[in-house]
Amino acid sequence: MRHRRTINHLGRKTGHRKALLANMASSLILHKRMETTEAKAKALRVYVEPLITKSKEDTTHSRRTVFAYLKDKDAVNELFRVVAPKIGTRPGGYTRILKIGFRAGDAADMAMIELVDFNELALAGSAKKEVKKTTRRSRAKATAKAPVTEAPAETPAAE
Repeated sequence: MRHRRTINHLGRKTGHRKALLANMASSLILHKRMETTEAKAKALRVYVEPLITKSKEDTTHSRRTVFAYLKDKDAVNELFRVVAPKIGTRPGGYTRILKIGFRAGDAADMAMIELVDFNELALAGSAKKEVKKTTRRSRAKATAKAPVTEAPAETPAAE
């Protein structure tokens, strides 16, 4: 039973789990999206969202704190220079987990975790304006009111 066990150990020892989550968090920050198992995606969300919140304040202390978790200088720079300004007004919920089915080898539940503000398809879909729908009735009236201006020209037949 899992009474009072607050974190998913992912079947790993502490050092292995911390290294796994640090590498996955760095990959998520650099690539903005990744596919993994559902359990790892849920554990990664708990790991990376406080780091993103900390990156909203660009101080030396917050950079060092985030670097202690990520252990990757490029990921820290990407987080503070690209990700943080884009999510500055968002109060939380920086990641999205989408279930994508089962893995072929062992039928593990697979999921895609992504940063919410970096999904161009979702942002383009929400910014799309509604197209005014026309009905048959309005089209029928429009064609009935339009007068015919030109009659088809008759071609002379060859005699």
